[in-house]
Amino acid sequence: MRLVTVLLGVTTSVQAIVNSTVKTEYGLLQGVASEYNSAITVFKGVPFAASTAGEARWRSPRPPASWEGVRVANKFGDICPETMASSNYSEDCLSLNIWTPTASSNEKLPVYVWIFGGRFVGGAASLPAYDGAGLAAKGVVTVTISYRLGPFGFLSTPELSKESGHNASGNYGLLDQIMALKYVQKNIAAFGGNPDQVTIGGQSAGAGSVLILVNSPLARGLFHGAIAESGARYPHDPQTSGLAESYRTLAAAEAGGLNYTAQHNVSTIAEMRKLSADKLLVGSNANDDISGSPPIFRPVLDGWVLPRTYEASLAGGFHADVPILTGNNKDESGASLNPNLTVVEYTEEETATYGNLSSDFFKLYPASNATQAAGSSNAAARDTSRIGSWLWGNLWATKANSSVYTYYWTHAPPGQSQGAYHGSEINYAFNNLYGTNNPWTTNDYTIAEKLSSYWANFIRTGNPNGGNLTHWRPSTKNHTTTMELGDGWGEIQIADRARIHFIQTFFSTQKAW
Repeated sequence: MRLVTVLLGVTTSVQAIVNSTVKTEYGLLQGVASEYNSAITVFKGVPFAASTAGEARWRSPRPPASWEGVRVANKFGDICPETMASSNYSEDCLSLNIWTPTASSNEKLPVYVWIFGGRFVGGAASLPAYDGAGLAAKGVVTVTISYRLGPFGFLSTPELSKESGHNASGNYGLLDQIMALKYVQKNIAAFGGNPDQVTIGGQSAGAGSVLILVNSPLARGLFHGAIAESGARYPHDPQTSGLAESYRTLAAAEAGGLNYTAQHNVSTIAEMRKLSADKLLVGSNANDDISGSPPIFRPVLDGWVLPRTYEASLAGGFHADVPILTGNNKDESGASLNPNLTVVEYTEEETATYGNLSSDFFKLYPASNATQAAGSSNAAARDTSRIGSWLWGNLWATKANSSVYTYYWTHAPPGQSQGAYHGSEINYAFNNLYGTNNPWTTNDYTIAEKLSSYWANFIRTGNPNGGNLTHWRPSTKNHTTTMELGDGWGEIQIADRARIHFIQTFFSTQKAW
C-alpha cells in the first residue's frame, strides 16, 4: 500500500507504516506517529548504552540493560550534562531517536545518522532543528544520537590513560558515537533501514566528529558515506586550530585534565567520580585561549580513537574510502554581515595573520576605507573557506576512489540579521521548516525541498544528483569550482586565480593539523 502525504506544501510519496512495534536486541519497542507527519513513525529515547554515572564515568560505553514487555518509545531521552542546559540532564543519557516511513518492509531504506554540534560542550539529539520526519518522508531512515559532552566526554588524565588499557583517554564522547553506530548496524533493519547503506552526518562539532570517525580505525565499516556541514578544511588552514576540527595532543589534554581536577579540589579519578555532575560542570565551558575558541574539552589525538593527524590520515590514505559531501556557509569562519572594522583594525589583524605575506595580501584585499575593509575582510574569509575545502578534496582524491562534493551555502533564513550564518542550512537540509516559528516564505520551502533532495540522494547513492536538480559535479583538481546552494544553484568559482595562488602559498607556511 502507498500513501501520499502533504508536508506543509511539499508533496511526497511514502510507504505506509505496516507495524510500529519492532524487536531489537534489547527488547520490544513501540513507536508513535510523528507529530508533523502521521505517515512517519518515530521511536524516541531508544537506549544504545548504559548509564555513564558513578564508576562508569570516563569509561567506554557499555550495552544497556534489556527489558521485558513492550517499551513505548514516545519520549526523548535525557540530555547529557552540559552548562547550556538549566536542568533535566542526566548521565543516563546515551539514547538515539529514529524516524522511519516504514517499520516493517521488504525494501530496506538508506539510513542517515546525525551527530549534533555545539562545540563539544552543548547540544542535544532532540532539538527541533534535527527532527527527522522531513527526511524520512523522502525515504530515509533518520537517526539522531546523543553523546557525552564537556568534561564527561573529553576529560583526559594520566590516570585515565593508564586504566584504559590503550594508554589513551579523553575521547569518551567519540566512543559513544561509535557505540551508537554499532547499535545501528545490529538493529536498524528492524526499523526498515539498510545497515549496508548508512551515511553519517553532522554540523560544526558534529562535522568534526564525522571527520574523526572517517579517520578512526575503530569506526571502520560502520558507515558508507559522510556529510560534514561546516566541515572539512585543508590541514594547513590555521582556522582549524579554533574550529570544530580542533584537537588536543594527549600530553596537552592530560595536563589540562590534571589542572581541571585540581580546580575541583581533588587529586584522583576515584574522587572525581564521586563528585556531582553539577560540580563537574563548573568551569567546563572555558576556552583554551583568549580568542574565544576552542573549548578546553574537545577531541584528543590519543593514538587509539584518533591515531593520526588529519594531514597524516589523508597523506597516508588511512581514512575510510567513502563518498564525502562537505562545505561552508557564507557568513561563518570569520565572515560576517557586520564586521565593524576600521582600516587600522583591519590592517593590524591581517598583518598579524599573514606576516611576511602581508603586502601581497593587501594588494588582493585592499582597504582604503572602513567599507572596503569590511568587504575585503569578508572576501578573504570566504575565499579561504572555499579554497580550503577544494584543496582538502584534492588531497583526499590522491588516496581515495570515492568522490568529494563541496558546497557553499548562501541563503539567509528570514527573521534574523546574521545572514547565512553558522548552522543556517540545517532546517533546509532536514526538510523540517515545520518545526520552528521562523517566518518562512514560499521560497524557503522551495529551497528546503531542493537541498533536502540533494542530501537524500547522497544518502541513498553516495551522489547528490538525481531528478530535476541542477547537476553537482564532484570536486576535482582541474576545476576550481564549488557548488552554490541556497540563493543560487550551480557551479561557482572558488576564487580568482591570483587569490587561489596566494591562499595556497599562505597555507604552505602554516602548521599542519
